[in-house]
Amino acid sequence: QLQASGGGLVQPGGSLRLSCAASEVTLDYYAIGWFRQVPGKEREGVSCIGSKDGMTYYEDSVKGRFTISRDNAKNTVHLQMNSLKPEDTAVYYCALDQNIIWSTRATSAAYDYWGQGTQVTVSS
Repeated sequence: QLQASGGGLVQPGGSLRLSCAASEVTLDYYAIGWFRQVPGKEREGVSCIGSKDGMTYYEDSVKGRFTISRDNAKNTVHLQMNSLKPEDTAVYYCALDQNIIWSTRATSAAYDYWGQGTQVTVSS
């Protein structure tokens, strides 16, 4: 089971760190993706970290502002979000891909397990 946390209300320019934790699976063995969704729109791939090689992916609008990383000691994947903008407002989900094909890293249908989502609101 995946558990996403760390969302909240933050002013534009602020920062949040999202966490994706698991209790029954070792996250280091799998690719982990972060997605976000706003009402009426499709779920959008934000970032992904590969399983063995540590490759990372960032959607263009978050490059240079978001950083994905692993904390293997805590079996957690973090998404550090800096310089947040109102357009980053969404429900953020983490997901696990058991056998990732890197070309599908931003495709929600490629992922096998999902966390419950955490709300991020960027507003003054």
